[in-house]
Amino acid sequence: MKFIPYVLKTLWRHRSRTILTVTGSAVAIFVFCFVGAVQEGMNDLKKRQESEGTLISFQKNKFCPATSHLPQDYDLQIGKLAGVKDVVPVQVFTNNCRASLDIVVFYGIPPKKLRASRDFELIAGNWGEFEKHQNAAVLGQAVAKRRGISVGDKFSIGDLSVDIAGIYQSNDPAEENYIYSHLEFLQRRKGMNGVGTVTQLEIFLEEGIDPVAKCSEIDDIYRAGPVETDTRPKGVFQAKSLGDLVQLINMAHYLGYACVGLVLSLVATTSVMSVQDRIREHAVLQTIGFSGAQVFHLIMAESFLLSMAGGLIGVGSAMLVLEISSLSMGAQAVAIAFTPSVRLAITGTIVAAIAGTLAGIAPAVHAASTEIVPALRHG
Repeated sequence: MKFIPYVLKTLWRHRSRTILTVTGSAVAIFVFCFVGAVQEGMNDLKKRQESEGTLISFQKNKFCPATSHLPQDYDLQIGKLAGVKDVVPVQVFTNNCRASLDIVVFYGIPPKKLRASRDFELIAGNWGEFEKHQNAAVLGQAVAKRRGISVGDKFSIGDLSVDIAGIYQSNDPAEENYIYSHLEFLQRRKGMNGVGTVTQLEIFLEEGIDPVAKCSEIDDIYRAGPVETDTRPKGVFQAKSLGDLVQLINMAHYLGYACVGLVLSLVATTSVMSVQDRIREHAVLQTIGFSGAQVFHLIMAESFLLSMAGGLIGVGSAMLVLEISSLSMGAQAVAIAFTPSVRLAITGTIVAAIAGTLAGIAPAVHAASTEIVPALRHG
């Protein structure tokens, strides 16, 4: 610690190089955190849905919500099965079934079942206005923030237009990316007469019921028609819907690794240049009593501080942007929120610290092992 003032003075002496290195490291850690935020969102989605005990029944061999049409009265028969607590018919409308950073998803649910089937609370507006008007909708605060929507506004996408009666918040970041409207409103929207059919059925099970066995039981009932079902636990259904997007997220890990490599390369290059420029200075330090170990620690401290400065700026910027922007991506009406977290911030900081430590080892060893006399003669 007694070397820190000297190290800071040295870094300031070469401020242009220091600023460029810190900036480059900050950008790399910023990207690393963004990639990590997508993975955090995916993990959070899986964890929440696996613990819910909810099934999704969809029309078999259909992939986009726009193509799935189940008879709505299936809910009556499924609701009578042992172990089934409730069945909620859901009509889904989305502006894009493909992977998108600006996906808009409407869920049409009977108003009386919405509050019971979703764990969120209104932070603006009121339920009375929503339940009273069939063209009313409530939306998550993430959508409201991205689109600049307030209670009382009219929101339109394509031929679909709703009056915003409320804005809600949820403990589930992904949930805040959806818009909920009346079931019949979506069924009767312009260009579609879907009365009597729904996109999917959400099936809530009693505690202790085997979800896999119940899926098989439901699908067996409708195997001969009139419309065959494909029933899965909600987490499995969403993972299947995300499909290629999950593979893309997994591939993005390599981008995160590349960012770590970039930090390592930047800091190591700067440390090597610093050692080469100060060969005589390090020799002088040794002549006045500095040991090789002390010179080693000086270079290691410089490398560590450079990397940590960039890391802290990158982590802080990423957390701020993620919190403000409420970004999400999705496919087939399933959204993944870019989730900032304390764990992600700590991981980014640790990565910066490790990269700075590793980057400084070789230059520090070189500086500590330099012979004094040849170094003093160095021009």
